[in-house]
Amino acid sequence: MSPFAQARRIVVKIGSALLVERGEPRAVWLDSLAADIAALKARGVEVVVVSSGAQALARGKLGLTRKVLRLEEKQAAAAVGQIRLAGSWDAALAAHGLRAAQLLLTLEDTEDRRRYLNARATLATLAEFGCVPVINENDTVTTAEIRFGDNDRLAARVAAMISADALILFSDIDGLYTADPRKDPKAEHLPVVERLTDEIMAMGGDPPPGYSSGGMRTKLIAARIATDAGCSMAIALGAAPHPLKRLEAGERCTWFLPSPEGRTARKRWIGGSLLPHGTLTVDAGAARALHRGGSLLPAGVRAVTGDFSRGDPVSVRDEAGRELARGLSAYDAADAARIAGHRSAEIEALLGWRGRDEIIHRDDLVLTEPAAEKED
Repeated sequence: MSPFAQARRIVVKIGSALLVERGEPRAVWLDSLAADIAALKARGVEVVVVSSGAQALARGKLGLTRKVLRLEEKQAAAAVGQIRLAGSWDAALAAHGLRAAQLLLTLEDTEDRRRYLNARATLATLAEFGCVPVINENDTVTTAEIRFGDNDRLAARVAAMISADALILFSDIDGLYTADPRKDPKAEHLPVVERLTDEIMAMGGDPPPGYSSGGMRTKLIAARIATDAGCSMAIALGAAPHPLKRLEAGERCTWFLPSPEGRTARKRWIGGSLLPHGTLTVDAGAARALHRGGSLLPAGVRAVTGDFSRGDPVSVRDEAGRELARGLSAYDAADAARIAGHRSAEIEALLGWRGRDEIIHRDDLVLTEPAAEKED
């Protein structure tokens, strides 16, 4: 049975190129999608939409026809276009008896534990009221340094946040190929990806031209976030009317199956963290301990970089620079640097107070390197 047929909670991501044509909403297509959503809701399926399109809807209105805009121009376009985007979704869903709700999220909203939980609670409450949340990145306040940069990863974070069963990324391609089919006629379509190996990740290409900021690479990163959270993900064609209905009927796509390991909600948040505040470089012995499910002790840490506080997410890397894990540090950067390379019994003498034996406890740590997860 298709993961779509089994899903009771679905996140649907819509890109600008699908929603906007010549600066205007594709009203007929949007109405067909709203009809699909209404049919799913009638069967008791929860649906959350992650929608791009705000800037694309405002560019023409503001005379911003250049491909590359300044940050402040992008923020102004987002402010103007978000009203049009929300209005388009509200009208399309209302025509099918559904109530839309708008949420604008930033990267920080999913990185900060308290804000993450608040957003999750809001989405849960909207589901109780039968609303269809329409989510976009809050481009009016974010900067280049703190953006998701594309709504594929935002959709994956939302899917992890609400424990969705399926994430659907509608695109201009019917899934993942072994190579770019526009350039390689021998490229083969992959209907199912059971595990995101390094080989699979290497199949990601460059972002397409135009207003879209995504691309296959960002979709594969989104797949890693979603599948690690226990969520199936599909890359499917979206330009034709009734894209959800067509997908449910078996239209060709690529399904990425959820990771068999499974994770708690807290570990899903840690593992999906997009912006670690620092890096801990570890030796081979510590790397092996992490692979076996152990905690990270100070003795195995060779270097500490970044400016982070106790409880912040950090990246754990081996001495070759490969990321092995992400976790929440039990120490701030300065104290972690002081105890790095020392035994846990020496912590009190080094700091003047007795902290935890581990820099990152195993309950606060998630392996991210594929080869390492096989050994876990």
